[in-house]
Amino acid sequence: MLMRSTHPVLQFTHALPYGAVIHDQGVQFVVFSRNAASMRLLLYDNVDDAEPSEVVAFNPKTDRWGDIWSVVVPNVGPGTLYHFQADGPYNPEKGLLFDGRARLIDPYAKALAGRFLPSFDGVVRPPKCVVVDDYFDWEGDRHLRHGITETVIYEMHVRGFTRSPSSGVEFPGTYLGVIEKIPYLKSLGVSAVELMPVHEFPTGGFYGEQLRRTNYWGYDPLAFFAPHSGYAASPAPGHQVVEFKQMVKALHQAGIEVILDVVFNHTCEGNERGPTLSFKGLENQVYYMLGPGATYKNYSGCGNTVNGNHPIVREMIFHCLRHWVHNYHVDGFRFDLASILSRDRFGNLVPNPPLLEAIAEDPLLADTKIIAEAWDAAGAYQVGSFGDERWAEWNGRFRDDIRRFWRTDHGTHGAFATRLAGSSDLYETAGRPPHCSINFITSHDGFTLNDLVSYRDKHNLENGENNQDGESNNLSDNFGHEGPTNRVAVEQLRERQIKNMLATLLFSQGVPMIVFGDECRRTQRGNNNAYCQDNEISWFDWALVERNADLVRFARTLIQFRRGQPSIRRPAFLTGRPTQEGELPDLSWYSPLGTAVDWYGHDLALTCLLKAPEPDQDPEGLGRSVLLLVNATAEAREFIIPPVARGLPWRQFIDTAEAAPYDIYPQADGPRLPETGRLTVPYRSITCFVAEQ
Repeated sequence: MLMRSTHPVLQFTHALPYGAVIHDQGVQFVVFSRNAASMRLLLYDNVDDAEPSEVVAFNPKTDRWGDIWSVVVPNVGPGTLYHFQADGPYNPEKGLLFDGRARLIDPYAKALAGRFLPSFDGVVRPPKCVVVDDYFDWEGDRHLRHGITETVIYEMHVRGFTRSPSSGVEFPGTYLGVIEKIPYLKSLGVSAVELMPVHEFPTGGFYGEQLRRTNYWGYDPLAFFAPHSGYAASPAPGHQVVEFKQMVKALHQAGIEVILDVVFNHTCEGNERGPTLSFKGLENQVYYMLGPGATYKNYSGCGNTVNGNHPIVREMIFHCLRHWVHNYHVDGFRFDLASILSRDRFGNLVPNPPLLEAIAEDPLLADTKIIAEAWDAAGAYQVGSFGDERWAEWNGRFRDDIRRFWRTDHGTHGAFATRLAGSSDLYETAGRPPHCSINFITSHDGFTLNDLVSYRDKHNLENGENNQDGESNNLSDNFGHEGPTNRVAVEQLRERQIKNMLATLLFSQGVPMIVFGDECRRTQRGNNNAYCQDNEISWFDWALVERNADLVRFARTLIQFRRGQPSIRRPAFLTGRPTQEGELPDLSWYSPLGTAVDWYGHDLALTCLLKAPEPDQDPEGLGRSVLLLVNATAEAREFIIPPVARGLPWRQFIDTAEAAPYDIYPQADGPRLPETGRLTVPYRSITCFVAEQ
């Protein structure tokens, strides 16, 4: 091993960004540490080297600027492999965990290479950081800037989307595999993919051992600035950077935006029993919220909590978001357990948190979408009150109320109507528009849509936690049999319920999000917490696309209708009042008899009349009036069309009780509404009519 100091001729001043910065003379390595007594840079020749080939010592007199350590190393460049190593006080009671033996990942590393190596001396040897050249020929690519009201989100896992042998792609489970499936995404009509975590995370043990349960989902960050190397087709160090950019560019060329699920609430270093990999060994008390003694506050449920509103950490998060927007052209972010970002350094929820306000106001992020999972694992639940108009939220109330309604829970028709109309109870009083509500019925966390109508209970034994993990209150039903069945009546009802929920989601005001595979009945065999299942339980089975082609057609047609129909994606809340005397209200609700709804009753059958937007809200004149007849009861019901609606030329669009192809008419040119104004709607179904233009 060689020891060297920087050459005197290179002891000049560069600007102080962070991480590894390429210059003509070499590479500048910059890292923050307030309490380190000394700092070293470890350089490696190969990704599997247990020991560095060179060690560069920072000169504390010339290589330290305040709390920033900076050194320029000559004759190195892109592809260089490195770690940091810091000496300093070890005093857990005061939050100081310096360990001069620890190999530390650069918090600003743009790529990692290799794996955790076996340890023969108790020292954790994590993947190496890679010096990355950011150049990429984007060929004029820019953010797509789709309007949020025009957005349909498809949540997906990069690996799981194409890992199954049934995918038939050349590069399964990779960024390049996603590119191969873009024609399918485009055929569905979705406008954005929301990728489950793609920043680097560990998949094995910290000492190189194979774990019985792998980290499949990726909600365990190791390096915030680095794309996950496990999703690259090429094993070359840093090549994941190129492949990720290729994926984004290809998606943009297809008109599809890229939203990243980012996890700034915790890291994989865990609690006081976890390893020192990066932040702990550089400035533990800055990067994490500490508890009494040598413990960590745990608002994430994962052992530690990132101290997001500390100025140093806040700066890092900003640099990270800007990095992904500027260098990778991503179009937005979904913030996992975002309520943690509302907590101050002591863990208290505060109004107008500096971090959230700054993200909303940041000029480089101005044309991106920012979405919050507005709760955390410590009881904070901020759905409806997270941030300002700039922030959208995963609407957990929408998920729960729609599940209850179609499960036929008593008294849920009022909540159903409120969610369909945009959740004004959550957002309007705060002056926020309907698009602040990201509507979803399923997500990666919980049952798939198929399993929601096939299981009453979770079946997580394969996770190895004695079925104790995962949510127990799923608001689900199996409709007569737990799990797969050959009973035709049960299967028909399940598919009808899937159609009902897809229709509800895509007819609701707000922004819809669909989980990958819900359009073709992807199943996780009743596992509602498949975080560790990197296998057929989680992977997209592409045989289902053909097997359930009629359902895919139904979903595709609904998505295309929504994206072309301004009536069901309003920029402002509906009022329930006419714009002029004698005209129809913009939204009105009726009982099946065509009379006023008894909102205090228990009847789960409703008529919804949605009037086409006024010309000032629909200058192209694309809007059409929509009539929804909703029957969630267990019996067929006769509906009497309200007299105010009978004068319009209605044509059938969907009937979820019908078999394909009569369940949906792509041109909304199905049968006309009966002249009698009376129509029988089958049990647990939706019939929709659209007015002719």
